[in-house]
Amino acid sequence: MSGSEQSCAKAGTSNKDYRTNGCETHPDISDFAERPASSVPRSLSVQKKKLVLHFDLNNTILVSDAVTKQGTVAALEYFLSTVTWGRMAKGRWEWMCDSPSLLPPCESAVTYYSHFGRVPSFTTVGPGKRFRKVLEEHLELLRWPSHLEPDKELSVKGEDGKLYHWILPSFFQLLQDLASQGLEFSIVFRTFGTDLPRVLMVVQRVLEQGTHPLFPDLPVLQLSVNAMGGRIRCSSKNTVLTQGEERLSTRDGERLLYQYMSASQGLSGFQDHFDWWARNTFSILGGKPLWIDPFDSTVQHIFIDDNIRQNDEDTIVHPKVFLDPESSQTRTASTSELYDLCLVQNDLLRAISDPTYFTKRIHVCMENYERNLQQGCN
Repeated sequence: MSGSEQSCAKAGTSNKDYRTNGCETHPDISDFAERPASSVPRSLSVQKKKLVLHFDLNNTILVSDAVTKQGTVAALEYFLSTVTWGRMAKGRWEWMCDSPSLLPPCESAVTYYSHFGRVPSFTTVGPGKRFRKVLEEHLELLRWPSHLEPDKELSVKGEDGKLYHWILPSFFQLLQDLASQGLEFSIVFRTFGTDLPRVLMVVQRVLEQGTHPLFPDLPVLQLSVNAMGGRIRCSSKNTVLTQGEERLSTRDGERLLYQYMSASQGLSGFQDHFDWWARNTFSILGGKPLWIDPFDSTVQHIFIDDNIRQNDEDTIVHPKVFLDPESSQTRTASTSELYDLCLVQNDLLRAISDPTYFTKRIHVCMENYERNLQQGCN
């Protein structure tokens, strides 16, 4: 083990722990101890609010990407390159950890992807061979059950010829869990990609017709699906949201868009504006807009995306927090300010390995958010 790897080991990283730091508490409330990850709470000590859950698709609930033509294996390899850390030393790349992590082991560490970009076959023939076992373990967990017939909508053949889940079971488990806990919620898919129409169609059939063999009782939840995907387009002058015949613009006040999102029912989705993010150098200012009103005691918005990072120069969601209860004025909040309150950096490995992963993350955000509100009142 090199000196840099030893420094990582001293930071507490285990070679057999693939949780990738997904349960970090918010820095402003570090005295709050998260419940053990082995159980989902049956009751909440926080005031119940309506939850509006914004979900990215690729590498969040889908392990594939239609735009980049990545299948299951390639998408998971790509994700591993974004959560494995090292640095350049004397013109050579030095690994600083032997296991994946959402957060860097130290300030000088960068992910392999951020330094070298997308690398095909990262763990197979590429420099990430040390992470091959992690890949294989999670591909096995993603396998479509062998005792079930292939499903043309819910199963997908990987590059290796094996059948995998197209939508992670942990997403459907979340719907069951929240409903069983009596929580009011809506799901809003938010993606830069082109998978949205297909996801809405497949999820609609699962929820209305019970077509998922592992979740045949989901129609009992009576969740509606708006299969007409919307669009969000941004410019330096305004942000425009369209969905069907609805058209809202921030020219008329940002609160209108907040109220529209807060009133969402069932499941729906929007394609966000990738070109705007690219023009803003993939920084927070070009990210998917998320309006948050800390004065609204009835609603909590939570965004889950694998590209949320505590580096505002390299993150994918633009949090816009209202300054007072009535006005439409907002400020840009840093990612670290809202991390694990309204923003969840998706840990794809845990979303694959733990069926209740999304449920746990939502509860952590609910409790952290409530604690922050109480501290603000005091």
